[in-house]
Amino acid sequence: MILHPGAIALFIGEALVIALSLYASSLGIGLLRHWDINSSSEGQLRLERRTYLISTLMSYVMLYEVLSTFLYIYTLDAIHLVFVGAMCATGSLNANDVGWYVLYLKIVLFFLSASWIAINHLDNRAEDYPLIRAKYRLLLLITPVIVLDGVLLMRYFIGLRPDIITSCCGSLFSDEGKKVAGDISALPIKTMMKVFYASAAFLLSLIALAITLKSAVFRYLTAVGSFIFFFIAVLSIVSFVSIYFYELPTHHCPFDILQQAYGYVGYPLYGSLFAGVFFGVISGVAQSFKRIPSLTTTVEAAQRVWLVLAAIGISVFVAICTWPIVFSSFRVDM
Repeated sequence: MILHPGAIALFIGEALVIALSLYASSLGIGLLRHWDINSSSEGQLRLERRTYLISTLMSYVMLYEVLSTFLYIYTLDAIHLVFVGAMCATGSLNANDVGWYVLYLKIVLFFLSASWIAINHLDNRAEDYPLIRAKYRLLLLITPVIVLDGVLLMRYFIGLRPDIITSCCGSLFSDEGKKVAGDISALPIKTMMKVFYASAAFLLSLIALAITLKSAVFRYLTAVGSFIFFFIAVLSIVSFVSIYFYELPTHHCPFDILQQAYGYVGYPLYGSLFAGVFFGVISGVAQSFKRIPSLTTTVEAAQRVWLVLAAIGISVFVAICTWPIVFSSFRVDM
């Protein structure tokens, strides 16, 4: 095991999160079976007091899961110096194949956990807790993912050995690479730039229409568009955005931009992307809750804020991607 502070923090954090999630899920099962807001029985009063405890516990758990995505990536980048042949987080991931699965689960948990926080926020704003069953069903869905993520994370760090010779990002994210990463790196730059900027402009237009027209259709379309844009953005980072930061036409790694040599620009880059996409998606997901009388006003107010945050996040992400393309002396022959 690599005894790095980040790895130890993740180890301890995951153990606590798994324990709290299992405890909250066990309470949530009983709550789902017996909850009746119209009842004034002693059992219902106990359930109402219990839901405050569960909501408080899980709010911290979900917040940790959101932040742990970036802590995990930071740790991967920090420990790459231990391995021979590693130049960034890619080398750390290649030192143990389990690491890639943890990364994918962390991304999934980021969006699931943030969604639970948003739904819990809406539910707590209504006196009749209309989303109580929805959020605890979501909790029961998230908990197995949290457990799997924790188990794989522990397997990853326990399985690391300093004497491992790993491969660097140059062999994975290159035009000649034989894996999916190589295929993405080989995508035509000019075409990807057109797709990226066209999709970003289209998504921002959808967000603007969703805000001004308050239309359910445009808010659903914003959610779908945000989801699709996430994948286009990741492909674009590997295909052309990264090479402008590195000023090397053959270097497509999406992780080196997290390093000090590039001003840690990867953190605001990915942070703005994740935030913008999440707020775009959740604004559409919450649209269905407006049918609940006690939530109509609350959801509308929350949607306006979320849509503005989505527009800000996507705009900041596009601006960061565009900066080196416009202001760098580096040019690519397309």
